[in-house]
Amino acid sequence: MKGIRILVVDDEKRIVDLVRLYLEREGFIVDEAYDGETALDMISSKSYDLIILDLMLPVIDGWTVCKEIRKKYDTPVMMLTARGEEFDKVLGFELGADDYVVKPFSPRELTARVKALLRRTAARNNDEEAEILVFPELSIDPTARVVKVNDKEITLTPKEFDLLYFLAKNKDKVFNREKLLEEVWGYDFFGSLRTVDTHVKQLREKLGRSKAASYINTIWGVGYKFEVEE
Repeated sequence: MKGIRILVVDDEKRIVDLVRLYLEREGFIVDEAYDGETALDMISSKSYDLIILDLMLPVIDGWTVCKEIRKKYDTPVMMLTARGEEFDKVLGFELGADDYVVKPFSPRELTARVKALLRRTAARNNDEEAEILVFPELSIDPTARVVKVNDKEITLTPKEFDLLYFLAKNKDKVFNREKLLEEVWGYDFFGSLRTVDTHVKQLREKLGRSKAASYINTIWGVGYKFEVEE
């Protein structure tokens, strides 16, 4: 994974130095920022393959930084925080984070998760060479990452898009929440099953009153299925 550039954002220098040490051992290029404002300035001026983002930052907090990143970029974000409450995890994923590591953490585990997240991103990008999926009142373009309802583009977070695309390309198959977490978020169960429910709810709301909103069906006691009535 040579030539991959990672931005580490944390106000604790010892944490940044530790993460930098382990990532540079693996051949990654590492930049650092110690507050949210500096991080956003760096992200706007330089391309990153992954961002490791602490939540409790000075000037601009990590929640806001993640939200701002998602307005413009699909760069994978790994949240890093001392908090471990379920609420934080759910909110983080709602804002578009791709993974979540709680302090104190093992540097080796963090490095392994960075590699796994980069692999998932590469696999997703390869998958996006696929054809556009077209259904009544709904189209999903995996290359441009564009979703249209009745020919009008709707705005989705990266994870909302990934979830919709995964369900749609596996039409008529039922997936439980654990499987969706594994396939869409790309890790063994980490966080809350509510993460999936929250994203489904948001997807339905964004799909509006079109037929498309009815395509994501809840299979009670099991999970979800993308189904289009002929």
